Amino acid sequence: MLTKITSKNQVTIPKKIMAQLPDVEYFDVELDEGVIILRPVQVLKTNLKQVRAKIRKLGLSPDSVEEAIEWARSKE
Repeated sequence: MLTKITSKNQVTIPKKIMAQLPDVEYFDVELDEGVIILRPVQVLKTNLKQVRAKIRKLGLSPDSVEEAIEWARSKE
């Protein structure tokens, strides 16, 4: 199937293809040796307030990730 790039660099995916991908809103786009590859992805909606509250409740800080990595590496 043929499609055209608009002046805003947008491409329309033909209905016949999208009909085979129900509920897809996002694609991961990759360029591989001159070939554009579109992979459907599912984006999960997250309540960041709840995540941040859990982080505070657990007493985690930005340094916690680095500390965890150092701890894991020391176990090797």
